[in-house]
This record gives sequence, C-alpha cells and structure tokens, in this order.
Amino acid sequence: MVPRWFEPWAAGPEAEAVTAAADRVATLRRAFPVVAARTPRQRQELESARQDLYARSVVFLRKHADRLYDEITAGRSLYLRIDEICDRAARLVPGLVPSRREAEEEQLLPPAQKEGRDVEQAILLSHLLRSQVAGLHMLEAMRRPTERAQRLLPTVLAEGEVTLGSVAVELRDGAAYLTMHRDDCLNAEDNEQVEDMETAVDLAMLAPTVRVGVLRGGVMTHPKYAGRRVFSSGINLRKLHSGEISFLNFLMRRELGYIAKIIHGLSGDPESAWRGSAVHKPWLAVVDAFAIGGGAQVMLACDRIIAERGAYFSLPAAQEGIVPGAANLRLTRAVGTRLSRQIILTGQRVTAGEPEGSLLFDEVWPARDLDLAVETEVRRLDSPAVVANRHMLNVADEPADDLRRYLADFAVEQAERLYSKDVMNKVTRFTSGAHAGTAAC
Repeated sequence: MVPRWFEPWAAGPEAEAVTAAADRVATLRRAFPVVAARTPRQRQELESARQDLYARSVVFLRKHADRLYDEITAGRSLYLRIDEICDRAARLVPGLVPSRREAEEEQLLPPAQKEGRDVEQAILLSHLLRSQVAGLHMLEAMRRPTERAQRLLPTVLAEGEVTLGSVAVELRDGAAYLTMHRDDCLNAEDNEQVEDMETAVDLAMLAPTVRVGVLRGGVMTHPKYAGRRVFSSGINLRKLHSGEISFLNFLMRRELGYIAKIIHGLSGDPESAWRGSAVHKPWLAVVDAFAIGGGAQVMLACDRIIAERGAYFSLPAAQEGIVPGAANLRLTRAVGTRLSRQIILTGQRVTAGEPEGSLLFDEVWPARDLDLAVETEVRRLDSPAVVANRHMLNVADEPADDLRRYLADFAVEQAERLYSKDVMNKVTRFTSGAHAGTAAC
C-alpha cells in the first residue's frame, strides 16, 4: 500500500533553479584553474555564482525541507545518518549538496584547494534541523546504535573488552571503562577517533551488564606528558589545518552522535514500548591533566566530573577561529553567562582545586588517589534512581528542541568559519611550518 504522505517526487521550479545555479558554479570551476591559481576576477565571479546557488538553495529549502526529508526517509520510516541524508538529497535535487563521491574527493584536498562544498551541506542540515518535524526525527536517527557497534557487541560481551583504533573498552563490575589512548597526540580528536568514540559509547549503552559509563584518557608517550594520563587536547590541529577534519563526519557527527547519546540516551524503536525504548545511563568523566576544546565539550556532557588537582578546563576554539561545538549551549548552565563568555571568547582556563573550578569539577583529588575516587564515584552512580533522575535533569536542562535549534545555527556558523579569511591565514601559517615544532596535535 502506498503511504498517505506519498506524492511522486517532482523537481519543481525552485529545485530546478538550484540545479541550474549549481551547473553554473560547476562550469566556472572547470573553466578556471585550481583555487590557489585563480585571479581576483575569477574568484569574484565564482563567489557571485556560489552565493546565487546558496540563495536559491535557501528558497527551495524554506518551502520544501519537510517534503524533501520525507522523500529521503520514506515518510520518516527510515532512520538515516546525516551522510546518507546528504547523499540522497544530492540525487533528488542535483547540485543542492555534493554527492558522496564529490564530498570524498573534496575531503582529500588541502585547505587551499577546497571549494567549500561543506557550506552546501550545512545549508541543507540547517534547514532540516530548523524544521521541528524533520529535525527531531534526524536527532533520533543519529542517536541509534551504529552498525559497527552492533557487530562488535557479541565479542565485547563474551570477552569483556575490545580495543578500537583509538579507544579501549573494558566491561567490569557493572561499569564500562572507555579509555582514550591516542598517546602520541594527547588524545586529540580526528575523524577516526569520532568513529571509535561513537562505537565505544554505543557498546557501553547496549551492554546489558553495564550500568555506568566512565570516560578517561590513557597514559601518554608524548614527550611533554610521557607516563602521565591526559584526558583530551581537543581537535587535532594538524588535521584541522591540513583539511582532514570532515565537516559532516566530524564536526556535525560528534554533536549529533556520541555526545548526544551520552546526554539524551541511545534511541531505539519509539513504538516498541509505551515509554519509549531509549537507553539512558549515567556517565563519569575522569579528567587527568586537562580537558581542552573538544575534550572540554565531552566533559560537559557527563553527569559527574572528577579531576586530579591542578587539571584544567579550557575552550580555545575562538582563538583557533571555530565554534566549540555545543559548549556555547551547555557551559552557561554550569558556570553562568559572564564566566562562560570569559572562557569561550578569551580562552580563560578554569583549574580544578581553585574557587571557580568547583563550578565544573564535582570532586578534586591528588593524582595518586584518583583511581580509588573513580571506584567510589562508580558506586555512587550505580543506582536505578540515578538513571531516572539524570534523565529528567537532562530533559529539563536541554530539551531536544533547544538542541535542534542550536545545531541548526551551529551548522552554518561552523561551515562558514572553516573557510573564513582568518582561519585560512592560520592554515597557511601552520602548513608553512610556523607551528610545526610546537604543536603535536
């Protein structure tokens, strides 16, 4: 039977205008030399065509975002991830976003040669997220367990542990211990680590024996911190400045994926039970040395945070020229508006054991006592009532609609930042060797 929502997809004049504008952009790209060799006039002509494409995409999406999403997801009966959504949209409205192949080819280029196709993806995702119908469905779809985690689950349950590329998972005494072990670069995140972290979080949420999740950094081999544990140094700056950080599969995926799963739970079939089938578990962050940037963002997602004395929290994204994920949404609730602005806009650090640190760190311990403190905290969180109450606290703190609206704006702001003049200047300095001896990650 054909679903009631279904109407045969027809391009329509707004979609045809998008395709025509995209063809004009593609023609100019083929006619002009590579990005770095273009003349100012060629750059201006291409930018004008690109802005026309963006404007026509907005006109189309303002009118047809829900209809397009229904077509992509068969009336919201399919729960697709954002890369699948973009790929299907590219086939339904040619030129609206790059195809999967085009996006992968662009990802391989150095920053100075990228065409900025991320912005097209950002415009699409932003308009889908602005729709309460499409946006909430997409949030739920992205919180479903990954195929990789479902494939690995039997092994983890049988053996009690698994080592992914950059994260080790150990199931022990009712807890899942997730240890980030990118020891060469202080647990700096890249595309691969986001993949591994989401798989690890899924495994912790899916394992029926696990009642508490624990996030901690492993022991480093980096010369400056050799033999010490480190929580996370944030985004991998080398890969950011070499163009290897994906907008779709890093910057958007981590917010919609594993971080959202920690806060809002692992979603399942909403029709399977009267109260829904999402899995909620409490999470403990154990901060050794520092939680910088993306590490600080992950820390903010957890229910309890303990740290070694002297460890610090910082969000230097503004100094790097980008937006620190959803930290702008969450940090104010923790520390208030004024301190949030000091941390995000000026890069101010907050140190565990100092007065302001009490706003972010629940317990501060000497490094030698931190292992024992972890055991105490796991026992404290291991309670069905804790699960219910942390769920309701998160519902009150961060309703799904608030996250949806925030990420709709974040998508566009972050994509534009990646290709802004100040970020490109940083990229040029970094890749020319100005930072080569000082930045390990």
